[in-house]
Amino acid sequence: MNMNTENYSFYAVPVAWLLALAPHAYAMMLLDKKFDNMQPRSNVLKLESDQSLDKATKGFIVRAEGAQQNGFENLGLFAAAVVAGNIAGLPARTLNILSGGYLASRVLYNIVYINNTTPLIGHARSTMWLTSVGFIFGFFIMSGNALKSRVIV
Repeated sequence: MNMNTENYSFYAVPVAWLLALAPHAYAMMLLDKKFDNMQPRSNVLKLESDQSLDKATKGFIVRAEGAQQNGFENLGLFAAAVVAGNIAGLPARTLNILSGGYLASRVLYNIVYINNTTPLIGHARSTMWLTSVGFIFGFFIMSGNALKSRVIV
């Protein structure tokens, strides 16, 4: 396996999808039998009135759901960026670095978001989000630079 010559960027898209889903799966485990799979979007709303969960657990679940939503909101842009990079013919090493960087930043984003209990950690979450978006923009900028001198028919 050579990261310089083998392109793994397309594999990063399903991994990014799993990373987006992971916080929700963890929140479901915390809710245990209280998770309503018939109306899953109402689970967070029901937390406020649930007296069996402490405030910290409720906050954790709400933040996990927020991390999941943000992951899915960014997934389409990331997938498009990977396609753009491949169409532009970016080197495999570049595609792998950008994809790996994005995935790593999303792992850190999830961890920081879910454990966010102070303004400082909130700033760290925003920084991780900007970092992940930076990798996406890197794909598009490098792809645009690679394609700008080509004649596309």
